[in-house]
Amino acid sequence: MPAFSKRSRENLSQCHPDLQRLFNDVIQHFDCSVICGHRGMEEQEEAFRTGKSKARFGESKHNHIPSMAVDVVPYPVDWDDRERFGLLAGFVKGRAISLNINIRWGGDWDQDNQMRDETFLDMPHYELMDC
Repeated sequence: MPAFSKRSRENLSQCHPDLQRLFNDVIQHFDCSVICGHRGMEEQEEAFRTGKSKARFGESKHNHIPSMAVDVVPYPVDWDDRERFGLLAGFVKGRAISLNINIRWGGDWDQDNQMRDETFLDMPHYELMDC
């Protein structure tokens, strides 16, 4: 059975309890790594500068304490394998529904179940919608 590394557990511990509950459930079935929970000002501005985020500090759900967003990648990570990111996202969304947690995935911002219409893909990103 998959398990989170120490770093993934530390990153997830920075997140809202609902995100922790969701991804602690997901890891029991799908091997993945938590690469980011909370982002401080320097980290957020760097993500903005490098094009990894469209949000400045204070505009991202990663900037809350606890973080209302988390970045999770399928393990082992292959940044070019969009299908695997989509597979993980579908699994995460299904588990979220079963746990009554309202999330949005950065590969489908408008939540129409289509990735082709998105202008910015943030494949690892998941955020709470009710916060």
